[in-house]
Amino acid sequence: MLTNTQKRFLRKEAHDIDAIFQVGKGGVSPNLVKHVAEAIEVRELIKISILQNCEQPKEEVAEMVSARSGSEVVQVIGRTIILYKESKNKKQIQLP
Repeated sequence: MLTNTQKRFLRKEAHDIDAIFQVGKGGVSPNLVKHVAEAIEVRELIKISILQNCEQPKEEVAEMVSARSGSEVVQVIGRTIILYKESKNKKQIQLP
């Protein structure tokens, strides 16, 4: 579980990165979750964009992706989700 200080730090770190995945009409598919899990192991911090045609609420999408990929939701802002998971092999981010 992330503390508020850690979430604030991660939001600052995520400010300059671009979304690398998009969730659209198909919603959260097993293939999307697999790719998110692989990417988050390498990068530790990722953004996911939710398209206008996504039928599920953004908070529900965030919780589904987070739970299935084993990551934590840092923030849901607008139509963007920020996820974090500490990498086992390529640790890059040092949390406060």
